[in-house]
Amino acid sequence: MSNVSNVRALAAETLYNVVDKGASLNQELPFASQGLSPKDKALLQQICYGVLRYLPSLENYCQQLLDQPLKGKRRIFQFLLYVGIYQLQHMRVPPHAAISETVNALQQMRALGLKGLINAILRSFQREQAELEEKAKQIPVCKFNHPGWFIKQVTAAYPDNWQEILEANQLQAPMWLRVNQAQYSTQEYSEMLKANDIEHTLNADFPDGIKLAKPCDVYALPEFDTGACSVQDAAAQLAARFLDPQNDDVILDACAAPGGKTCHILELADADVLALDSDSERLERVKQNLVRIGLAADLQCADASQPHIWWDEQQFDRILLDVPCSATGVIRRHPDIKWLRRASDIEDLANLQGDILNSIWPLLKPGGTLVYATCSVLPQENQQQVAKFLANNPSAEHIPLHENDTPTIPGLQLLPGESDGFYYAKLVKKH
Repeated sequence: MSNVSNVRALAAETLYNVVDKGASLNQELPFASQGLSPKDKALLQQICYGVLRYLPSLENYCQQLLDQPLKGKRRIFQFLLYVGIYQLQHMRVPPHAAISETVNALQQMRALGLKGLINAILRSFQREQAELEEKAKQIPVCKFNHPGWFIKQVTAAYPDNWQEILEANQLQAPMWLRVNQAQYSTQEYSEMLKANDIEHTLNADFPDGIKLAKPCDVYALPEFDTGACSVQDAAAQLAARFLDPQNDDVILDACAAPGGKTCHILELADADVLALDSDSERLERVKQNLVRIGLAADLQCADASQPHIWWDEQQFDRILLDVPCSATGVIRRHPDIKWLRRASDIEDLANLQGDILNSIWPLLKPGGTLVYATCSVLPQENQQQVAKFLANNPSAEHIPLHENDTPTIPGLQLLPGESDGFYYAKLVKKH
């Protein structure tokens, strides 16, 4: 059995674990990729991301082609069909190879009895592809390949450009670097990339950012291992800039993992930073990132919504509050979000965000700055959350981040495109 067919079997298994069992793709992929060559790793990732991007239309095609869906113990083979159809529809694999390699995967999956069925369905798709695609386009969930509840919420929030948001979510996200300003200016690092023939562009809206023309291995980047740059989306880079840390500030990064924003704060100022996160494994990532860039913070595993358990009564000059959210702004990086989130999650998350914001606000000094952030595009988690907080907290002063940023519709909402979808609001505590 070739390694390549092995990849299709691994992809079907990974997708089954994500979609049916609710596992995260971030956790499943490294596990499934163990022992694969770099080429096969890349193929596995491409197939898994692709199937998750186009899941509703792939489900629809199988509905049309199968007499009855594969259920129970055979359910995993439904995902093998998605893997096969995705290759035929979206990848440059020659059709005969896509079909034969997908059928060969049954050997590893110990289901040779299904060879005839899998082969027949993939060949039927090949023959009927144009007609099936046309039919699917009539169904909004298949046309846009997003869950119905999400299409509904995005349409309500962005009546003029909802379609663009859904389309942007289907694209591959660009790779952005954040230059460590404690070591090099953005311009200096740009020159170093030029010297290494790494194509890139700069953007004045993101002073620390460099966008690569195509993704590359981080260790191919000049002085990556000594912390000259980090991989971080442009939108996330604005957090530390809006916070505007100063030397000797005492700063809380309240939901810090995996640590990109903590590192960025320390790259911009010699501050005393407490990085807090409730997940000890993810906190380990913060530590690794700090070691690589050669900077230090105080790390603590604790729940931001329960400060009475961990807070030592010393108030902070600045607080970054990047709260848990639906992550609907980073779907293009994590297409599994579309299928792991439910409409009911949004209300639960909004309640949790409100709790954290209310719990953390007393920890801010009078005159201090708090930046509220999410990687969501949904108003319930963003503008509505902050507007409600401002209405109920007379001690909070709203600081506009752009000309249309008002206390009733506060903050800056970035949508997926040049950067990820992200939201920021800046508040100062009145003296």
